[in-house]
Amino acid sequence: MPSRSLSPRWERALWIAGLLIALLVLKQVFFPFAKGSQYYLIIFLAVTLPLVFLSYGRGHAPPWWDWVLAAAAFVVGAYPLFGGFDEFLNRQGQLTSLDVAAGAVLLVLILEACRRTTGWVLPVVCLAFIAYAYYGGFLPPSWSIAHSGVDFAQIINGFFNDASGFYGTPLDVAATYIVLFTIYGAVLNASGAGTFFVDISFAAFRKSRTAPGRTAATAGFLLGTVSGSGTATTVSLGAVTWPMLQKAGYPKENAGGLLAASGIGAILSPPTLGAAAFIIAEYLQVSYLSVLIWAVIPTLLYYLGIALAVEADARRFGAKPVDVDAPRFWDVLKLGWYHFLSLGIIIVFLALDIPVYKAVVYATGVAALFALINHRRDWFRLVADALSIGVRSAFPVIAVCAAAGVVTSTITKTGLGQALAGSLVDLASALASSEVVVLMLTAVFSAVAVSVLGLAVPVTASFIISWVVIGPALITLGVEPAETAMFIFYYAVLSEVTPPTALAAVAAAALTGGDVMKTMWQTWKYTLPAFLVPLAFVLTDSGAALLLRGSLLESVWTFGASALGVAALAVLTGGWLFGPARWPERVLCVPAALFLLYLQPLTIAIGAGFLVVAVAVHLVTRGRVRDAT
Repeated sequence: MPSRSLSPRWERALWIAGLLIALLVLKQVFFPFAKGSQYYLIIFLAVTLPLVFLSYGRGHAPPWWDWVLAAAAFVVGAYPLFGGFDEFLNRQGQLTSLDVAAGAVLLVLILEACRRTTGWVLPVVCLAFIAYAYYGGFLPPSWSIAHSGVDFAQIINGFFNDASGFYGTPLDVAATYIVLFTIYGAVLNASGAGTFFVDISFAAFRKSRTAPGRTAATAGFLLGTVSGSGTATTVSLGAVTWPMLQKAGYPKENAGGLLAASGIGAILSPPTLGAAAFIIAEYLQVSYLSVLIWAVIPTLLYYLGIALAVEADARRFGAKPVDVDAPRFWDVLKLGWYHFLSLGIIIVFLALDIPVYKAVVYATGVAALFALINHRRDWFRLVADALSIGVRSAFPVIAVCAAAGVVTSTITKTGLGQALAGSLVDLASALASSEVVVLMLTAVFSAVAVSVLGLAVPVTASFIISWVVIGPALITLGVEPAETAMFIFYYAVLSEVTPPTALAAVAAAALTGGDVMKTMWQTWKYTLPAFLVPLAFVLTDSGAALLLRGSLLESVWTFGASALGVAALAVLTGGWLFGPARWPERVLCVPAALFLLYLQPLTIAIGAGFLVVAVAVHLVTRGRVRDAT
C-alpha cells in the first residue's frame, strides 16, 4: 500500500525519527543490549510501530486518531519494560489481566498496521488463525485439525510473552537483517549506484535488435541489489527502459511482461535475495552465505529463460535496433567500477565467517565513503537521508513479520502445521500408491498452495506460513530441509507474477499502458522456467545439486540438463527455434522439458530425445516452407 505524501513539517519529523531508529539498529550490531534479543525486539517494535500509523494513511498530515494509535502503540509496545523486563518474562503462562489487556491492544494495533501497509488479507488470515485457536474444541473430534481449544489469556500469552509470537524469528530477522539491508540499499542508491547500473546495462549492449530486451533484464538484476523489492525494481526499471523498448517496437504487454520478470528476478538473485532468505537462514540455522550459494544455479536458469525469451521475442515481432545515447562500456565502467565493491565485500566477509549483520554494515560504510566521490558538499545530509529512508522502507516488512507471529504461535500451540501437512500427504496417497508419484503430487499440491497463498499475502508472510504448514509435508516424504525451504521460497516469490493479482505485472502495465491481464500472462511466459525448476529441487536426490549441495560433477550435469529443459520451455512459450516454431515442435517440447527437469539419467535421455525430435521436425518443416516460397 502507498505511504502518505506528507507535508514538509511532518516529513522532517519522520525523517528525524527514522534516523534515530537507524542509529539504534547500528548500535545493536556492535553494542547489543545486555538483556538479550527479545529486549531489543520489544524496543524496536515499540519505536517503529507508532511510525507506521504516522506514515501510512490518508491525507498529508496524520489526523488526531493516528496520533492516538501511535501513542497507544508505543505504550503497549514498551509495556513489558515498564514494570521490569525480567518480572514480565517470569509471568509467562500466568499473565495478569493488565498484561492480557496490553497484549490484546498490541495485537489489534499490529493487525491495523499490517492492513495499512499490505492490505486486508493478512489481518483476516491472522484473525482466522486466532478463531481456530479459540474455537478448535468445537470442531468434530474426527477431524485431524481438531484440538481442545486455547483460552484467550493463553492465546495472548503466546503472542506477547513467548518466543514464537510477536517477538519471534520473523521480527528478529526484520530487526536484525532486513532493516540493515534496506539501509544498505538506500545508501548504495544515494551513492549513485542505481544510475550506474542502468548506464552500464545500456552501454553493454548498445545497438542491436535484442539490445533493448537484454538491457532491461541486466538492469533489473543490478537494480535489484539496490531495492530488494520485485515491484519497486519493476517500477524503477520501467521508468528508464520502457521508452527504449517502445522505440524498438515491443508491444506494450510484451514489454510489461519483460519488465515485471526482470524486476522480480532481483528477489531471486544473490547477493541480496529477498527478506525470506534471511528467515531461511534463521530457520535452518545456516549461514546466509549458504543460502546465497544455494540460489546461484536457480538464478542462472531464471535469467537463461528470460534471455532466450528476449531473443525469441525480438525476432518474432521484428524488434528494431535503437540508438542509445550512452558512453562506451569501458568508459562507464572506469567511472563507476567502485559501485561493485560493496557487493563483493558482503560476499568476501561472509566467506570469512563475519556475521551477516556486520558484513552488511561494513558494506554500507564502503558505499557511504564512495558517495563522497560524487557528493562532497552535501555528503552528511545524503547519508543521513539514506539511513532514514532505509528504515522507513522496512516498515511494511516489520508489520508483516510482527503479524506473522500470530500464525506461527497458533500453529505451535495447536499442532495445526503437522495436521495440515499430514492431510496433504494423505490426499496424495489417496490418489496414488507409488512413493514417487505421492511425492510428485505432494510437490505439485504444495506449489499450487504456496502460489495461491502468495496471491493474497506478501512474500515474507507467504514463506513463513508455508514453511510451518507445507514444509513438514515435504520433509516427511524425505525431502531435505534446505531443498524444501528453497522450493517454498521460490514459489512465494513467484506469486508476485502469478495471475490474477501479480503486483509486479500490474505495476509494469501501469507504466506501459498495456492491458493488465495480458501483461500478466506475458510475465508468466517469461518466468515459466522458474515455476518448474523448483520442482526439480524436491523430486529427486539429484535436485540438491542444483543448489550446489552435491559434487561438482553432479552440479554440472544437473545444470546442463536443466538448461536444456529451460530451452525447451522457451521454445514452447516463445514460439521460436531457428525460425518460427509451429505447434508440432512446440508440443514436443512439453515432454522434453518435463523429462529433462526430472533429474535422473533415464528421464534426461528421454527428454533429450524429445528435444532432438522437436529440432528435427522444425528443421524439416522450415526447409519445406522455404522450398514452397
